[in-house]
Amino acid sequence: QVHLMESGGGMVQPGGSLRLSCTDSGSTPEYHAIGWFRQAPGKDRQLIACMKFTDATTKYTDSVKYRFTISRDAMKNTVYLQMNSLKPEDTATYYCATDLYYGCAENVFPRFWGQGTQVTVSS
Repeated sequence: QVHLMESGGGMVQPGGSLRLSCTDSGSTPEYHAIGWFRQAPGKDRQLIACMKFTDATTKYTDSVKYRFTISRDAMKNTVYLQMNSLKPEDTATYYCATDLYYGCAENVFPRFWGQGTQVTVSS
């Protein structure tokens, strides 16, 4: 059973940083990748960062590349999203998601999701 929970959101000024965490409190994970998604009001949910565990490869959408970093602590069943140089347009609810067959493909929405954590970037 997968039980994902995000934390670490909040309000930050432009240029600031936040680190989001996604912890799976379920049983030993059998999935091989996790994605970070975000959804702003009135917009579609989009994949912004993803990590494949088998070879630790990562991918980022262009708007967050070089500002956001996805990483993993396998011992803690936790995946992180370090967000630097935050911009007002990064304001959104951030979700982590996965399932057994997820492999970071575009326009694929995994089966299991956390409840989301709100990030607001505003002066």
